[in-house]
Amino acid sequence: MNITRENIDELNAVVKVDIAKEDYSDKVEKILTDYRKSANIPGFRKGHVPMGLVKKQYGKAVLVDEVNKLLQDALNKYLTEEKLDVLGQPLPKPQDHIDWNSDKFSFEFELGLAPEFDIKLKGKKAITHYNIVADDKMIDEQVERIQKQYGKIISQDTVEKDSEITGTFKNEEKEIDNTVTLTLDKFKGKATEKKFVGAKVGDVITLKTKGLYDDDHELMHALKLGHDKVHGLNIDVTFTITEINQRELADLDQELFDKLFGPKAVTSVTEMKNKIKEDSEKQFKQQADQKLLNDVTEYLVDSTKFDLPAEFLQKWMQTAGEQPLDESQAKEEYEKSEKSLRYQLIEGKLITDNDIQVTIEDIKDHAKNMIKMQMAQFGQMNPSEKELEDIAARVLSNQEEARRISEQIISQRLLDVYKEKANLKVKELSYDKFVKEVYGNK
Repeated sequence: MNITRENIDELNAVVKVDIAKEDYSDKVEKILTDYRKSANIPGFRKGHVPMGLVKKQYGKAVLVDEVNKLLQDALNKYLTEEKLDVLGQPLPKPQDHIDWNSDKFSFEFELGLAPEFDIKLKGKKAITHYNIVADDKMIDEQVERIQKQYGKIISQDTVEKDSEITGTFKNEEKEIDNTVTLTLDKFKGKATEKKFVGAKVGDVITLKTKGLYDDDHELMHALKLGHDKVHGLNIDVTFTITEINQRELADLDQELFDKLFGPKAVTSVTEMKNKIKEDSEKQFKQQADQKLLNDVTEYLVDSTKFDLPAEFLQKWMQTAGEQPLDESQAKEEYEKSEKSLRYQLIEGKLITDNDIQVTIEDIKDHAKNMIKMQMAQFGQMNPSEKELEDIAARVLSNQEEARRISEQIISQRLLDVYKEKANLKVKELSYDKFVKEVYGNK
């Protein structure tokens, strides 16, 4: 067997595989001999079928099968030994006619080669790394929410400014019929509040959806409609009041602290606020890190320039999926996935250059930490090592879950690289300001 490669250019090559009779003849002969021993052909005793008849009946099929196996094994071995970084899979060049009566065969494969490129992590323009803090206003609001949540519910005859009002939004034409509990502070403007104050159980209030809330998500929840249906919605809805209550705030005492944090874990309002600040900022850190990861990814894709074997990849995409694509469909699919492919190549190089590796132990430890955190949410603060090992083993028996955890670890390690090597500027701000700056009115 002989394998040669012709480089068409930096991104495309053709590999030629020449297979001679001595490469396959022994295997073909052995398989046909085994067939002869077990073949059931009318007119012949088992094991006494003439070899010529066996070859005539099975020879070509066995030859084709063995040559194809030999071809694939040789090609895979060649790509590995030559350390060729190929994109997609080798594409066999079409052959109009193969003479299977010949002793020698030649096959050609097109290759799309991964480009060589450099990554510049430290760009000229600094990328913002947000440090989100829980300010006093947010902490005080969280304390009040907790007091309301654990406070007593007192029934009221009429609606007041701080009432909790349960009722049903309706609009027959749009098939809206949704029961919710709401508070007046969520509405936009004072006009809506005036319609409610003084109302009683059984009263029906007509409201316009346009301008009812500042945030479309509030309207989505109120009417139980999807975002597309709520966007720009301008109709009348009725709200029939079924219940009016007021929350008497819970006392900030040891009984409440123990309910929230466990016995004696927190013993004062100051400690409670510090705990709320600490827990909130842990969540904010995750959000800020995800934002940084997204921004650095965007920067890397935009700033790392290299060509791809686009024509080869589009040709490969025509046959790579479950359903074959025509030329125009493959081109469209390539254009959709090009950015993702570019980042995969960039990410792969970053992983190699920074020697990022994930072991089975890394995945298991990560899974156990996740399980420990989840158990803590349900009051199981000290699970045994055996419990964690058993649950982790069950989780990781799912290959998809194990792959997802591995990707999380890689993302975290890439994030550590970015924090160390990228050009970042730290910006400290409250959560409200972060949301406004990053997401605007979305």
